[in-house]
Amino acid sequence: MPATDARITAVDTYDIRFPTSRELDGSDAMNPDPDYSAAYVVLRTDGAAEGHGFAFTIGRGNDVQVAAVHALRDHVVGRSVDALCADPGTLYRDLTGDSQLRWLGPEKGVMHMAIGAVVNAVWDLAAKQAGKPLWRFLADAEPEWLVRQIDFRYLTDALTADEALELLRRGRKDAAARADHLLATGYPAYTTSPGWLGYDDAKLTRLAERAVADGFRQIKLKVGADLDDDIRRCRTARSVIGPDVRLAIDANQRWDVPEAIRWTNALAAFDVYWIEEPTSPDDVLGHAAVRRAVAPVKVATGEHAQNRILFKQLLQAGAVDIVQIDAARVGGVNENLAILLLAAKFGVPVCPHAGGVGLCELVQHLAMFDYVALSGTTEDRVIEYVDHLHDHFRDPVTIRAGHYTAPTAPGFSAELRPESIARYTYPGGAFWTADAERATAEQAR
Repeated sequence: MPATDARITAVDTYDIRFPTSRELDGSDAMNPDPDYSAAYVVLRTDGAAEGHGFAFTIGRGNDVQVAAVHALRDHVVGRSVDALCADPGTLYRDLTGDSQLRWLGPEKGVMHMAIGAVVNAVWDLAAKQAGKPLWRFLADAEPEWLVRQIDFRYLTDALTADEALELLRRGRKDAAARADHLLATGYPAYTTSPGWLGYDDAKLTRLAERAVADGFRQIKLKVGADLDDDIRRCRTARSVIGPDVRLAIDANQRWDVPEAIRWTNALAAFDVYWIEEPTSPDDVLGHAAVRRAVAPVKVATGEHAQNRILFKQLLQAGAVDIVQIDAARVGGVNENLAILLLAAKFGVPVCPHAGGVGLCELVQHLAMFDYVALSGTTEDRVIEYVDHLHDHFRDPVTIRAGHYTAPTAPGFSAELRPESIARYTYPGGAFWTADAERATAEQAR
């Protein structure tokens, strides 16, 4: 990486919102009308490179998330680009350790998601400076350096730095061959696109048929609003995809523990592979109780787990069969490295949450690093895929034969197209301005 004198000169933020609620894209039992949104951040420099990152939200409140990102700017502006790229962990520790902003978490909620957006933008910048896609940048990094990126505070009863170093050293064996295999074949995906709760049975059928034809070996349905409807929808999906394609279901935190057990067992007749987020994402013991009661249906959770400590507890309590990391929920790449290592220590597969705005673009890098340089396997591992909004990114995901194609462009695949920013910035972007004018005209008639 060539040395430069470049500094971070600005942290620009944008409230980006897409009107996905109008077609019920993304709808589920807990979130019936989401407008997929991003609190988008660009780290400007006085050199050629920029870093891009974001926190994902679903509409109202995205302005609050943008404000949280803006509150971090004084920790970032003026920093040396070279120093940040050489050790992103320094910024991660400074942001999570601010003694006053920390009070708003600590290490959870809106502030922590803002930290994740900024930290991920630094990793995007670092990978671009190195001329590598992030998954390759991480896989090529020395294990000792990766360990220094991780905050082991609160983890050492489950994972020590020495144990993490050993896992990473072991993961490097045959990593080059796995990287070649990844580039040739991609990483297995599953799709939620047929399963949004607001879709009628005809749309579910059409999209499930297409998913199987496109090579997906797992689909997922949203459930939890009405049991009779869920039984009908699961029966429909199973009849379309046949017995050899996995069917997962996702309750999006809708149920209390007894209801989760009753409802999941009622749907188990359709050979359900996993139940996702059956209850509150913070209820470790509740997840453990559900897991015991619904086996052999697996329990998957983590997209709303607020930090590495909650993942640690889920694993320690035997509460989860599938760990679902989210690239933008916790404190960025640094904290997700800790969670991947915890999952590797406990031998639990990671199947990342994606969809949303750009989550597919981000999390593919983390899963691919895990395969190449940590777990060394894709067995029982899949990345979620949703076919929405990818055209707004400069380096969108590519799916072939039910697999994510490994990115080759330098960076974290996080950069939105300028025309999308101009059109969908809320409320002054071209789309939202025209939308407000239409609404005003309709009210006047």
